[in-house]
Amino acid sequence: MHPGGPAPGPADEPGRDEVVSTLHRISFLLERAQAAEYRAAAYRRAGDRVRDLDAGAWAELRGTGAWTGLPDVGSSTAAVIVDVLAGRTPEALAALESDLARRLAGATDAGRELRGRLRGDLHAHSDASDGATPIADMALAAVRIGHEYQAITDHSPRLTVAHGLSADRLRAQIAQVAAMNTVLDCGDRPLRLLTGIEVDVLADGGLDQAPGLLRELDVVVASVHSQLRMDRAAMTRRMVAAVSNPATDVLGHCTGRRVRGRPRPPSEFDAEAVFAACAEHHVAVEVNARPDRQDPPDELIAVAARAGCLFSIDSDAHAPGQLDWLVDGCDRLAVHGVDPDRVVTTWPVGRLLEWTHRH
Repeated sequence: MHPGGPAPGPADEPGRDEVVSTLHRISFLLERAQAAEYRAAAYRRAGDRVRDLDAGAWAELRGTGAWTGLPDVGSSTAAVIVDVLAGRTPEALAALESDLARRLAGATDAGRELRGRLRGDLHAHSDASDGATPIADMALAAVRIGHEYQAITDHSPRLTVAHGLSADRLRAQIAQVAAMNTVLDCGDRPLRLLTGIEVDVLADGGLDQAPGLLRELDVVVASVHSQLRMDRAAMTRRMVAAVSNPATDVLGHCTGRRVRGRPRPPSEFDAEAVFAACAEHHVAVEVNARPDRQDPPDELIAVAARAGCLFSIDSDAHAPGQLDWLVDGCDRLAVHGVDPDRVVTTWPVGRLLEWTHRH
């Protein structure tokens, strides 16, 4: 207990808000730049540590400048704190903001216009599976970048390497999201969290979760994560079966390719047959905005556009800063002249949920 009553909050401490927001902004930008996870996490932990100091400890450290004596604060994060308190822009922040400005300057006018129409994101992960942060951190980041809704789509049980959610863990997450929505759905910038899953498509085209439980979710993203080199005909049957399943709303990163880091070639399948099935069953083809995926390739986006498919531009974020990747996906889809009304993530949440609950 702070002498004389509870310790003042960050808003009562001049300088503390700026320090915390700067450290968190650097973390966000590192995540957006797909930097090493430990670097982004270090800045976020330092910001959290400063935020949680009581008033006496904050005043003492501000006076002594002994920031590296604080757990989770190293030389780099301490230098940021010193710069902020001195009224200087930290070099780390300036460099990251400059890099982001260069990236955004490369977007087309059509891509930026489409990004301005997006209302949310249907594919993101929390630390319940293989994401870096709790759902609360993902939700706060979604609010900051202007989302009206954000789906949490952690992995399904079979993907053990990603700590996929069992039925019981998924039910607990549904309850957690419901509780969080009572707080988030208010104020000047309300956010609706959507329950969801990135469900693994099994080798026979089945979905890796109990059908009844899938029907309880707001959003189901079906993705192939295994046997990516399957024979073309078998992969086509597998994917057509998955998108024909009444539970499926979005076909996630359809080729499974990676173009950065450890490159991985795309899976082979009959794109015209798969996208025709998506159009028939009103399943959206995901334009995955991850820089290391860029999936589907441009030539397959063209096939899906000709087939009359719906699209969902998603971040596939595994950390808060990665939610801001959507402009990259918008830029890739806009080239094909797709009517923005065919992009389900431009829809208001009521219309979106009518679509996902169409079965």
